Formats: sequence, structure tokens, C-alpha cells
Amino acid sequence: MISKGGRIGNKGARFGVLALLLLPLTHRTQGPEPYIQELPGTPLVIPMALIPEGTFTMGSPGGEVGRKKDEGPQRQMAMAPFWMSKHEITWDLYKLFLQRSIDHAELPGEKEVRLQVDAIASATVPYVDMSLGMGSGEGLPVGNVTFKAAQQFCKWLSAKTGHFYRLPTEAEWEYAARGGSQDPYFFGGDPRELENYAWYGGNSGDTYHKVGEKLPNPFGLYDILGNVAEWTMDQYDAEGYPKGNTDFVPVAREYPISVRGGSFKDSPQGLRSANRMGSDPVWKVRDPQFPRSKWWFTDAGFVGFRIVRPVEVPTPDQYEIYWGRETQ
Repeated sequence: MISKGGRIGNKGARFGVLALLLLPLTHRTQGPEPYIQELPGTPLVIPMALIPEGTFTMGSPGGEVGRKKDEGPQRQMAMAPFWMSKHEITWDLYKLFLQRSIDHAELPGEKEVRLQVDAIASATVPYVDMSLGMGSGEGLPVGNVTFKAAQQFCKWLSAKTGHFYRLPTEAEWEYAARGGSQDPYFFGGDPRELENYAWYGGNSGDTYHKVGEKLPNPFGLYDILGNVAEWTMDQYDAEGYPKGNTDFVPVAREYPISVRGGSFKDSPQGLRSANRMGSDPVWKVRDPQFPRSKWWFTDAGFVGFRIVRPVEVPTPDQYEIYWGRETQ
């Protein structure tokens, strides 16, 4: 059942998938469910998929075709449940953030987050065509947005809805992308199957496409591989993961930050669930401004993002960890 306006059931119930299946139907405890996030004052919505709690092996094994050093060492990760947007954030959604056209409207009901929208920095309106000729119409994924811009969209959305939204950590992203599989892709190991699930270098025509045109993964996520690559919250290290099962590596500098999923420009190997990429200053090489924009790239139309909402909401004193410091 889909619930509107982000309303959910008892958040305290945290059963694993197997435990839920073993319980008699009449005795199962109500837990979090998928829902559709409405946006006040607009017909646009954000469908949110529930990613159940569980464990998985993060990274790729030594024998995986296309494996790079930064995909290891493999580590076992225990994941709390969270919601993730079924689609990549689109231009039409992002333009609401840019234009602030629905600031007067608020969702009714209890709020997890209480913020004043006017106090949140907004991205500047693009000074050139940031779609690089690929279009910024309805249903097309936003691209060329910086990590800061993606973070601030999450903060703005949290203020508008009263629910806590942020970017996914690398572990959350890979766990969700795998959909329970340890194969190179959530559908197995045959890259020829990408045709059914992803826009990549072999079928995209060198452009991104409307979200949701391909088949979803087992968690109901569309375009989790390909179309546009997606920001995560982790600082990237080409040498691989840090020692220990660290939940995420907080960003301390602008470059490099980990981007996941591959894009419409990549080969099949670049779309593997374990594949990683670090952001690069070259993505702003044609920016004519000085200093260069904090909000836009000029050469990374292949990079966008999707959002998550944790079931367990952080306290206000932790917000800065996920949204960064407020700077103009």
C-alpha cells in the first residue's frame, strides 16, 4: 500500500525480511512502507522505495571482470532500513528548488524536521544550458549539479516536507543497487542484459533519457545503473576503502567525492554495482566565472543524484554531517 504525504506506520518495528516471512500473517508487526512524497503547491511527487534492513558484502571480488583497486577490500556491512527515491531527481523537481515557486506552501501534520526555507541557500539560476543540449524537460534527470547543490536540494526538500532527506552513503547506494545480489549487476553477470535495465554507452545515443523507461531492480529502483551517475556522501579514495566497516567517510574537501552507478557514457564494466568514480575539477574546466561556481559544473552532464530518507531520523545537532555547513 502506498501512503501519501510521506506518512508512515510504526517506525519502531525493524524486522529483517526473513523474519517477516516467517511470522504468521496475522502476527506481523506493522513496519515502514513505500510511500509517495507529495510536494505542496505542485502536482509533482517523489515515489520512495523501502530498502529493508540486511547485510551484504560491499565491494567486488578479485576475479570480477573490470574490477579496480578502489573496489576493495571487500567488507561485510549491516544496513539499517531506509527509503530511496525510485528515480533520479529530475530537472522539473530541481527547478522547484531553483525558482522557490512553492515556498508559501507546507505539508500538514507532524514534522520530523523544522527548518525555515528562507534560511537555506539556493543554487544560482544557470547562466548557460546546463543540460549540454540534452534537454531539461519533464522526466529528464538533472545533471551538472555539484555535491553542494545536491546536498542543499535535500535540505530544502526536508524543510518543505518536514521529513529528513539526504544523499545516500556509498554503502547505502551499493546495498540498494545490488538488490540482494552479489553478482556484478543486480540481474546477474551477463552485461548483454543491460539493454533491459539501463541507459549506457551501448544504447543511449550519448544522451540521458527520461527516468523510469527501463526495468527496475528488485528493490523497485529505476536507472540505478546508468542514465546519470549519482552522488554519494563519501570522500573518495583511489586506494580503496578504509580499514574497518566504516558506515561512510564524511566529505572534508571538494575533490574527490564518490560517484556511483555509471552513466549513459559508460561501458558495461562502468555500470557494475561495485564500480566507483571520484569527482574531478576538470568537470568545471569551461566555467567562465571567477571564482568558479559552487553550484554548477559545465562538463559533467552525466552526473546527477537520487535521495534517501533514513527510518531513524538524526538529531538536529547532526544535520551538518549530512547537509554540510551553511555558506553563501
